[in-house]
Amino acid sequence: MSNAEVRGRFVWHELLTTDTAAAASFYSRIVPWRSQPANMPGYTIFMSGPSQVAGLMTLPPRAVEVPAHWRIYVGTADVDATCSQAQSLGGRVSKAPAEIPGVGRFAVLADPQGATFAVFTPGSGSPPAAPAFGGFSWHELATTDMPGAVRFYGELFGWKKGVTHDMGALGIYQLFEHSGAVVGGICGTQVPATPPSWLSYVHVADSSRAVSAVKSAGGRLLHGPVEVPGGSWIALFMDPQGGAFAVHEMPRVLSPPAPAHIPTPTARKPPMKARPPREAAVKARRFAAKKVGRRAPARKKPARKAAAVKASARKVPARKQGRARGATKRSSRGGVKNKAARGGRR
Repeated sequence: MSNAEVRGRFVWHELLTTDTAAAASFYSRIVPWRSQPANMPGYTIFMSGPSQVAGLMTLPPRAVEVPAHWRIYVGTADVDATCSQAQSLGGRVSKAPAEIPGVGRFAVLADPQGATFAVFTPGSGSPPAAPAFGGFSWHELATTDMPGAVRFYGELFGWKKGVTHDMGALGIYQLFEHSGAVVGGICGTQVPATPPSWLSYVHVADSSRAVSAVKSAGGRLLHGPVEVPGGSWIALFMDPQGGAFAVHEMPRVLSPPAPAHIPTPTARKPPMKARPPREAAVKARRFAAKKVGRRAPARKKPARKAAAVKASARKVPARKQGRARGATKRSSRGGVKNKAARGGRR
């Protein structure tokens, strides 16, 4: 990737804190990171798998009045030229351009409203790619002048104004894009005394699990977890040293079930069974009888079966048949009388 292509990309994130050992332990319990020392003395790298995702260092002595915070680095083709342009747009340079041997050149700036950020030109190669989980997936600027911030960063990095969301009591949320992709948002500061600042979101698999981990590790939940437009879930925190950060859970995409009436390729209908010839012939005769207006002739019983029925009838004398019928009538009448008698006794 050339330096021209890196312009406007979020290329690095860095935590400046008062206790690097405690911070390394804390974040390793919240997000899928592990820490390891860097080649530069006093600098620690956060790793997510094989990828480098962020840096960790102690706050400079002259900045003890500044609380712990995360700093974003935005790519540019020329750090010195970007610093001059930022000053012409109303920004200021907090740390003059400096070289990091074997890494690149950087400077720290502040926008016209006071939010600080850094610019960076890689020495060689491309910035590290974001991993599936543990990378930074969203960036948010809280400012006192949203239109002014949109103009400033648009001129400096080529960011484009995206759609806006009306968040009700929280005000308007302005999205911004880089190279056709939405990469962050700009909103108004919720507390007048709070200075403008950038907030970075780490991509996690489960925001609710991150909330539980933060509480158990000594951090503080500021907001969430809550669902935002688009289906993502977010939560905002403060680490034990006072550094603010957030987590971002992407929408869960579920494949819809196949409609029940559409057979799958492996579930084919079984072939229809042929009707037995005899059943087909009987059906054909009935259909023909309806067509000519008469009933179909009844099937004749087999001769052997009919003869057996007649023989069984001859075995019972007519006299006995009559007696049996009379006994049946008397028993039925007796049953009625008995019922009446039982009813009378009750």
